[in-house]
Formats: sequence, C-alpha cells, structure tokens
Amino acid sequence: MKMKSFEDSVKSLEKLIEELEQGDLPLEEALKKFEEGVKLIKYCNKKLDEAEQKIEIILRDEKEPKTAPFEEPEG
Repeated sequence: MKMKSFEDSVKSLEKLIEELEQGDLPLEEALKKFEEGVKLIKYCNKKLDEAEQKIEIILRDEKEPKTAPFEEPEG
C-alpha cells in the first residue's frame, strides 16, 4: 500500500471504518479492510509522533528544552 498524506490516510481510515461498521462485508473482505486499517493507523501514529518531535525541537529553548501540551482553541 502506498502511503498518502496524513489527511488522506485519515479519510481512508474513516471510510474503512464506515464500511466495516455496516457489517455486510464477506469475512475475507472484512479481514482485508481491517488489515489495511491497521496499516493506516500505524502510519498516522508515526506521522503524529514525527510532528510531535518537530514541535519539541521548535520549542526548545537555548538553555533547557521545554515542551508544551497542545490545547485546541475553545469555540
């Protein structure tokens, strides 16, 4: 499977989840889609870890490293 962008991978994963939740796939096809979903999850987690590492590098202070938790804006 060729990996797409993070955003495209999340969209593909959402589509796979919808298809699996419908419950009308033959077993072999469901297993194939489940396996594809696991690969997408691993890929997305890797990309999120990489982004977190980049953020930590950006936030590093010259004297001591610091990190700040990501907080979504309210509203």
